[in-house]
Amino acid sequence: MPFLPGDTLLFAAGVFTDNAGGLNFFLLGLCLNIAAVAGDNVNYWVGRTLGPRLFKNENSRIFKRSNLEKTEKFFAKYGGKTLILARWVAIVRTFAPFVAGMGKMPYRQFLAYSVAGGAFWVWTLITAGHFLGRIPWVKDNLEIVILLIVFATVPIAILEAKKEKKRAEREAAEAKLAAQPEA
Repeated sequence: MPFLPGDTLLFAAGVFTDNAGGLNFFLLGLCLNIAAVAGDNVNYWVGRTLGPRLFKNENSRIFKRSNLEKTEKFFAKYGGKTLILARWVAIVRTFAPFVAGMGKMPYRQFLAYSVAGGAFWVWTLITAGHFLGRIPWVKDNLEIVILLIVFATVPIAILEAKKEKKRAEREAAEAKLAAQPEA
């Protein structure tokens, strides 16, 4: 679910571990890590199963075969990096496993990066919440801290979207130039 606040929920859960609220830090981390990997796996297999069906119609405006081929190439080149970094951006976190499955990223490779990315994401955020939650100001102003986390991640997503748009525009211009006959 792209609209769920994963980062902030993990941080808040970390605040309420051990002395701060009674949740067992290691059990919480283990359960959340399993949930993160399980969610990725469901998303991967849905993409792997439904992806080819979405691209059967050659005349589709949205699900173009060329986009699937680009996706396959992208994940062949950047797949692991994408799956690890995607954890930190809600929308990307939601769709990256689906696209990896749709693009037929090898499952072993997907699973390795999903486990690594999930572990890094979960443990970083609950550990930050655990230790920072002991600071009285953080504990007393948890809502403000959560809003700061949300606002810290939004500019990253905006910058990445702008960067991708510029890249797409550059590629379109290059393709147009290459298609022009030489004079």
